[in-house]
Amino acid sequence: MIKLREKIGYGFGDMASSMFWKLFGAYLMIFYTDVFGLPAAMVGTMFLVTRVWDSVFDPIIGIAADRTSSRWGKFRPYLLFLAVPFGFIGVLTFYTPPFGDAGKLVYAYITYSLMMMVYSGINVPYASLLGVMSPNPQERNTLSTFRMMFAYLGSFIALLLFMPMVNAFSGHSKEIANQQTGWLMAVAVIAAMCIVLFLGCFAWTKERVKPINEQRTSLKNDIRDLFHNKPWWILFGAGIGTLVFNSIRDGAAVYYFKYFIVEEHFHSITLFGVSFVLSGLFLSVGQIANIIGVILAAPLSNRIGKKTTFAAAMLIAAVLSVIFFWFDKDDLVLIFLFQCLISICAGSIFPLLWSMYADCADYSELNTGNRATGLIFSASSMSQKFGWAIGTAVTGWLLSYFGFQANAEQSAETINGIKMFLSWLPAAAACISTLFIVCYPLGEQKMKNIIDKLNLKRTQKND
Repeated sequence: MIKLREKIGYGFGDMASSMFWKLFGAYLMIFYTDVFGLPAAMVGTMFLVTRVWDSVFDPIIGIAADRTSSRWGKFRPYLLFLAVPFGFIGVLTFYTPPFGDAGKLVYAYITYSLMMMVYSGINVPYASLLGVMSPNPQERNTLSTFRMMFAYLGSFIALLLFMPMVNAFSGHSKEIANQQTGWLMAVAVIAAMCIVLFLGCFAWTKERVKPINEQRTSLKNDIRDLFHNKPWWILFGAGIGTLVFNSIRDGAAVYYFKYFIVEEHFHSITLFGVSFVLSGLFLSVGQIANIIGVILAAPLSNRIGKKTTFAAAMLIAAVLSVIFFWFDKDDLVLIFLFQCLISICAGSIFPLLWSMYADCADYSELNTGNRATGLIFSASSMSQKFGWAIGTAVTGWLLSYFGFQANAEQSAETINGIKMFLSWLPAAAACISTLFIVCYPLGEQKMKNIIDKLNLKRTQKND
């Protein structure tokens, strides 16, 4: 029985990861276009190129983690040794060097590529840790719930406080040089928090599940087994669709409020002496709603199954996203209400997705005798990186196509395009994700049979 402290410790890991994940998703595009000074199309291409490489890098980390042997286990050492590099390179990513356009572009490619590599280096082993902390599917569901609750809590903190910190560190100045300083210092605060959280995750968790066959298999066999894992392929497609849905909505939200709503025309909301902007509140409210979705995921999936819960949530999110397109800039109540409803649906997805990845590891071990937990989770993370790459690249390219100009009044065509980023485009991605998940074959009864057979094999081995 896993104790509460360990569940919280496991949650710390994704709390740290999600702080930067959300900064990248919500703010990095607009940082590069409006603060750093790169054209939107160029940023979109950079995101695609670097994230495709990063997606390929994920399985390399998973393979390395599966073959790691230390007194701390296979996966926990990565949390210990990569926590500080994660924070340091994260700060460098948001630094604006005194270079020309070409030099800035090269710097952005290098620092962002390094950040994505170290992100994979710490996040893939962290995700794989779920598969070895407990052999019990119910405990994994609980751990996955804690993980996602803390992930959204971290996202909420980062998104709520980030722009107020930027404004405070920049002295509320609109000068680009001051804005650059404000962004850098705000990221440094987030980075320090992430380092502490990763180290806490390392200290409070434990690896328990050992593979039935502890003999190290060849990389060729691991990859072959993965390619024959049909449920994993289905989740691969569903994961891409889900991340395209989230990345487009997150990446466009700040543009939506800056250029369509024109949030500077509204009075800022001040609490405890801190002024919050509408875009930050919109994104933060979404994280709270995500947590509600996470809480609902377990009881719903226990009643109607993970597959049905996933498909229903994505379809509802698609319908609500289409309706979102028709809201005017004065419909703030409806805009925030639908953000909550859509985010509840989105929040219920990820604990189910990660729990199903662990099921794929059990399925593979039963059928092949080989448990490549790190490879399965890293390859699953790869699907999310592909989705993220596609979503952000499309955002950058379409912003350019619709005639976006940074820090200027936008045309009606550009505004219409920005509205599509929070409506029609994510709705299409949600439908694609649903089409994949309806084909997922590992239902609750089938997983019970798989776990029973694996436990019998472990018992026979110990005897």
